[in-house]
Amino acid sequence: MESPYRCASSFRDAACRAPSQTTRPILVRTNRATVVLWMVLSAFAVIGIAPAMGSSERPNIVFIMADDLGWADVAFHGGNAPTPNLDRLAEQNLELRQHYVAPVCSPTRTGLLTGRCWSRFGITTPTNSQALPEETVTLPRALSSVGYDTCLIGKWHLGSLPKWGPGHFGFDHSYGSLAGGVSPWNHRYKKGPYSVTWHRDEELIEESGHVTDLLTNEAVRWIQSRGDSPFFLYVPYTAIHLPLKEPTVWLNQVPEAIEGDVARHYAASIMHLDDAVGQILAALNEKGVRERTLVVFTSDNGGSTVENNDSKYPDDDCPSGRLTGDNHPLRGGKGDVYEGGTRVPTIVSWPGRIRRGHVDDPVQIIDWMPTFCALAGFQPESTLRWDGTDLSAWLLEAEPIPTRSIYTAGPRWRSVSLRHGPWKLIETQNGKTTTHQLYNLGVDPTESSDLASEDPATLRQMLERLRHAQQKDRDSVVE
Repeated sequence: MESPYRCASSFRDAACRAPSQTTRPILVRTNRATVVLWMVLSAFAVIGIAPAMGSSERPNIVFIMADDLGWADVAFHGGNAPTPNLDRLAEQNLELRQHYVAPVCSPTRTGLLTGRCWSRFGITTPTNSQALPEETVTLPRALSSVGYDTCLIGKWHLGSLPKWGPGHFGFDHSYGSLAGGVSPWNHRYKKGPYSVTWHRDEELIEESGHVTDLLTNEAVRWIQSRGDSPFFLYVPYTAIHLPLKEPTVWLNQVPEAIEGDVARHYAASIMHLDDAVGQILAALNEKGVRERTLVVFTSDNGGSTVENNDSKYPDDDCPSGRLTGDNHPLRGGKGDVYEGGTRVPTIVSWPGRIRRGHVDDPVQIIDWMPTFCALAGFQPESTLRWDGTDLSAWLLEAEPIPTRSIYTAGPRWRSVSLRHGPWKLIETQNGKTTTHQLYNLGVDPTESSDLASEDPATLRQMLERLRHAQQKDRDSVVE
């Protein structure tokens, strides 16, 4: 596919934008304050045309993603660490109680930024190599084409070198980790070629401070700096990913009932993250844009119980012991296609526009790109091949979502799942052996009663749907 974007190849970090609805040349900002001119008429058929719409009629979008936050790690799901800001956000807005993501990080991020199943790109595990083809119409590229400022503050993990960074895929500004989760104080990723990863606009930098504070401060400053243009701010935190080592000020606030070194750092990390969300919301209020800002909070996958002081990371004097990720009462956790690995705490807020309460309709991370594009006035062509569904009418008008299949490819395709209505199929490959599990989540949300042998007719139907969903896998792999 020919790229709909024309980038300034002489500038490594040029922010490439899609064309908007105008016959005049577009001014494209770059990190070196360079202006690139190009004509846009020839690209209309590829990228789509935005209808005339004032900035005040389109929402700002803030998407906050925790890292490895389990279903029951938050207080509003029974967690033992106080999360007053998230509790209030859930109580006063809309909680999505069946919001699905991938079992691990890079795939979830791929789904969010493309509107497609991550398996289409061959991404099923954390990846440090380039995840997306250069011509991919990403969410920030689409929003940029209709006048949005775009920013990523946090964990990228879709290509861990500057040449594959966020600025090459549509973000005007980026800051944080090009790779995955980093040690909290030295900001290093795992030992190896991607260990030095902390950056601003794809320029590697060294800074002091705790990672959660640095990211929050940057997000608040960026919000404060906004002008009249609508904006998309994506904040994928590294909290509460290992290795954890929290500041004393947060450890001192952990309830006394929580015992154990790692358990207390884990709780402190959750509380620290909760405060960070509160600061971002406060910044929106202080800027006077909260009422026209759509905020989503979610996690990239379920909670983890692996060793905190992972020896693959450069030493940061982090406490040793297993993480205390809690996905109760859901089965499984990070890395699994069971509910505990893929169903995560999720809240949506747009004051005065989106209803309060909670909903149990199944939705997935790939739905957000079609939804945000619809709300922003971006009209794509069918060539984008979205797997996700536009949820805007469901969010704003409570219109029902048509029943559709939700397909999840687990790490290296060893296990895959398909949700359709109340039914969930899991297919697992173990060497040359293939096994199937079938659950009715309507009556068995904890996946405790396998009905595969008892209901062969439903099993056959679900297998047919799974095979159909898998047909487009690997159709967009980086060459």
